[in-house]
Order: sequence, then C-alpha cells, then structure tokens
Amino acid sequence: MSMEPETTDGNIRGTGPGTLYVVSTPIGNLEDITLRALRVLKEVDLIAAESVEHTRALCRHFGIQTKVTGYNQHNQRFKGPELIGRLEAGWNVALVTNAGTPGVSDPGVLLARQAAEAGVRISPVPGPSAVTAALSISGMRGEKFLFFGFPATKSGKRRAELEALATESRTLIFFEAPHRVKEMLSDLLEILGDREMVLAREISKIHEEVAHGRVGALLEKVDQDPARGEYTIVVAGRADEDREFVLDERIKKTIEKLMSKNIMSVKDIAQRIAEEEGVAWRKVYKACLSLQSGKKESTPAEKR
Repeated sequence: MSMEPETTDGNIRGTGPGTLYVVSTPIGNLEDITLRALRVLKEVDLIAAESVEHTRALCRHFGIQTKVTGYNQHNQRFKGPELIGRLEAGWNVALVTNAGTPGVSDPGVLLARQAAEAGVRISPVPGPSAVTAALSISGMRGEKFLFFGFPATKSGKRRAELEALATESRTLIFFEAPHRVKEMLSDLLEILGDREMVLAREISKIHEEVAHGRVGALLEKVDQDPARGEYTIVVAGRADEDREFVLDERIKKTIEKLMSKNIMSVKDIAQRIAEEEGVAWRKVYKACLSLQSGKKESTPAEKR
C-alpha cells in the first residue's frame, strides 16, 4: 500500500498533474470564509499568496500549517513557471489574494492561463466578493451588470472611460481608492448625470458603511465626511431612450397607489418606475402627469 499523501482530489502526488485551486478569501469579516476554502487550504501542498505575511496571518487564525509562497504582480513572470512545474509534478496548489477572488482586480489571471495551457486542472473555490455584495444591497437591476474594476488614475483617461459608458444601460460597478473617490464622483456626475447610486466602503468590516442616493448628494457626503477604506460604487445604467414604454394595468395600478399615499412627488414616482422598468424617465413622467390630470378632471357624471 502506498504511503504517499493523498491530496484534496484523490490524486497521489507523482502519479499525475495536480490541481490549481483558485480560492476566494474574506474581504473583511473572517467568518465569511467557506468550509471548503478552509479544507482546501489545509490539504494542498502549497499556497501561492499575493502577500505572504497577510496569508500567514489568515492561516494562523484558522490553524492552517500549509507552506505559503509569494505570487503577485511583481514576481508573477518568473514565479508562474515555477508553480506550473510543481503542478505538473503532482503538487496541489491554492492561489489566494489578500481579499476576495484571485483574478478579479487582483493577481491570478496569468497563472490561470498558464495552467490551462499546460493542461493542469483548475478548480474555483467560490466565496466572498465585494462586487456581488454591493450589488445585492443596491436595489438595482442585477440580471445584467458591468464590472469595470478600478478606473484610470489620471483624470483625462478616467473621463474617457466614463464617456464610453455613458450610453450603457446595464448597472455599472466600480472599485475606487479613498483618495480618488471625490474626483471619481465629480466625473460621474458631469459625464453620466445625477443617477441613482450606492456607495459602499469597508464591506463586512467593523466600519462598514453603505449609502444610497444620487451621485450629487453622495458627492457632497464624501466631501463633508472623507473616509478611509476602499469603495465599491454601484451606478444605475442609462435608461434606454428607444425602449417603448407601455402603461399597462400593472404599472398604472402601481403609479396610482403611490400617488394615493401622497408621500412622493410625481417626479419621484416617475423616477422610481423608470428605474424599475429600465425605460426613459421622461416617458414615465409624461404618463404620470396624464394619470394625475385624468384624476383631477374626473367628474361625478363620469364616475356613474
């Protein structure tokens, strides 16, 4: 009977290529790590980490004794082939970043490509994500969205990127550093307009903060109360001006119900319906005014 260690997928080291596990780690709260991630990190032969020190601290917290080696944007060109060699020799390797999922605005893309080209099995270990976390609490359409990552740091290039997104109807998601968020929101307001937006920072951490509102109002908030911590920004897509708006019975009843409560203006009602239906605000506003006018002009004779 072989005494060689059995690895996470049942492969005996040396009998065939190992597996590259792309492991998501907590973006803040350590309780968000998955049971599978813990098992994989304990059982693999090596952990390739964006920051050795950061990942060793994570491992100590969970009692994981697996060896950790560095793999990041500074050494990936020469470190990648070394890791591929170990994988081809039968090692199982876990790839992690400081927070979230490798390859999503973090190192990992190159190694995954090299592993695929070498015929090495790649297995994702899903987990925490600032992108889906922010989208889930945004109240915006999530069936179609565009994750942009970090915009350009230089103003001219960042503005050009935003201009290219001006007609995008999908929900937009960005990451931004705290020292650039004010400039980013200023450009958003000028180029995309005063859209609905969610500003989330320090997601799942002690000082987590989530603010819903419009770009202009949240820009004022940031200006008055600058904060530390990386931001995740969710912005409503542009309503499709060419999409036909049909005032069907369902939408009509919703509008009439909102009007009867007398807690929202006609403009606010139109904005809400436009965002929910993904159509141009002006078309809904016109329909709301028509309904409002019809109610005012209604006479007892007409009601009989």
